[in-house]
Amino acid sequence: MVGAGIVGLATAYALRERGASVHVYERGTPGAEQSGGDSRVFRHAHDDPRLVDSARTSRTIYREWEDELGVELVSADGVVSLGPAARRRLPLLQRAGVDAGEVSGDELAERMPLLAGFAGPAMFDAEGGSIRAAAAISALAGRLADSLVADEVVALWATGEAIEVRTAGGRGEHGTAVICAGRDTPRLARGAGIAIPVEFSLHGRVTFKVRGAAPERVACLLDGSDAFGEPGSYGAASPGSSRFSLGVDGTAPAREDASLLHPSGIARVTDRAAAYVRRALPGVDPDPAGYRHCWVTDLPWHDDAIGIWEEERMLFLAGGNLFKHAPALGRALAEAALGKGLEEQLRPAARLGAPLEQAPAALP
Repeated sequence: MVGAGIVGLATAYALRERGASVHVYERGTPGAEQSGGDSRVFRHAHDDPRLVDSARTSRTIYREWEDELGVELVSADGVVSLGPAARRRLPLLQRAGVDAGEVSGDELAERMPLLAGFAGPAMFDAEGGSIRAAAAISALAGRLADSLVADEVVALWATGEAIEVRTAGGRGEHGTAVICAGRDTPRLARGAGIAIPVEFSLHGRVTFKVRGAAPERVACLLDGSDAFGEPGSYGAASPGSSRFSLGVDGTAPAREDASLLHPSGIARVTDRAAAYVRRALPGVDPDPAGYRHCWVTDLPWHDDAIGIWEEERMLFLAGGNLFKHAPALGRALAEAALGKGLEEQLRPAARLGAPLEQAPAALP
């Protein structure tokens, strides 16, 4: 394994469950880069029904992990989605068997007590919730502590019988390599002759304190309504619901080497998040209490796109918004690493994440 973010750890955990020996190379603290922060939104809502199914699988595995690891990993607070996209996606969720439906008025206020009044279409996903991101990383990394290798992978290649891995401080040989290294994945893939069409940018989330006593429950928020001056925003409560972290659609564009075109652009993104809170969330203090800046590695066919490139027993994962799908991706990558084949929908040609009408016609 290269990379100890949530997908790398999930893959290593699945490999260990299957009796495999595993090394997880990580140059920094596990989960400190794209997987960093206290919370994420677990949502079933996607434009691609294949991702709805993936989210369902991952939600089941998160529940299994909670029993095995002894820690809450996804809150039971659900997800409130606002705007026309929520109504469009609802039938996909219901066909997949997700407990979701339209809400309004008092029920909306009960589910999301921090939100200002809203009269448009809204959906509640009862099986979604706030992912306890830091807890998930800590629990998985703790179980895998004897497999973690604190070193940077600078190159890897197939030798015919093994995968040679060169790190800043040494070398290793492994039967298979799974690369879940975020913005380093395209660089390592290029050495294997694979060009992954990742677009780099930097995103910022802002954490705010909840006013007064923390509500007993706070649903995650997905707002695509533009009713509060932003075409897209999302937020999740921290454990205990005393803080709420929020981001708005938008990033600071970056070059291929991950240098920012306009570094001050990230401040505009986080300033918009604070302005949104002032308009939309009267239950939240709009003065920022913390920031989280993370790299975005988007594939060109959708913001939720996922693809896995395979070459000579090396598997390279790329995509965005992966935290919710990590358990299912981890098991799929583990099966592929053990020679049982990669699921066709995970290959780049399947364009996983795009609305199904934009996927190849040959797909089942």
